Amino acid sequence: MNEQLTLEMLIECIQSGNANVRAAARDQAGQVGAAAIEPLAGIACEGEFEVARAANRAMQNVVYHAGRPGASDEATAVSAELVKLVGAEPPLQFRRDVLWMLWQIAGPEAVEPVAALLDNADLRDDARMCLEGLPADEAVAALRAGLAAAPDDFKPAVAHSLRKRGVEVPDVPNLRLVPTKETSVAPVGR
Repeated sequence: MNEQLTLEMLIECIQSGNANVRAAARDQAGQVGAAAIEPLAGIACEGEFEVARAANRAMQNVVYHAGRPGASDEATAVSAELVKLVGAEPPLQFRRDVLWMLWQIAGPEAVEPVAALLDNADLRDDARMCLEGLPADEAVAALRAGLAAAPDDFKPAVAHSLRKRGVEVPDVPNLRLVPTKETSVAPVGR
């Protein structure tokens, strides 16, 4: 593809039976921008395996392109489209992929919908990791609220994310400091 890729061309080429055509469209998807997210998401969720995978990777390329320095308006537009996809409709793995994409590009606008997933048993770790990486003070506040509401088995993970953000969490043990196996090795000097 040597010409400027349009949304219509992208969608047509991503669904092509020719792997080379799909790959070329996927690799140039970034230039189409936020308008491509919704239609690509539909294909990623419902298309034949290789086509769905090409659509998902095309979405990632849109994220990478919009996340470049000096493109904050594009990043905001792409983030807004991605936030729409974390609801209950898309398949679970696709929602995980979207959370990963949001972590790379989003800001405060993504905190509330992502934080709402902290009580979803299937997505809570993905949501926690997304919040850990979002460059927004609101994400820290959401993690604090999530820690207060978290079940006991999830508290150490949320506390870890808060610690990664520079917040002290003295009431929750740091499981990274607890040995997982018994050993007979003694510390040096004893």
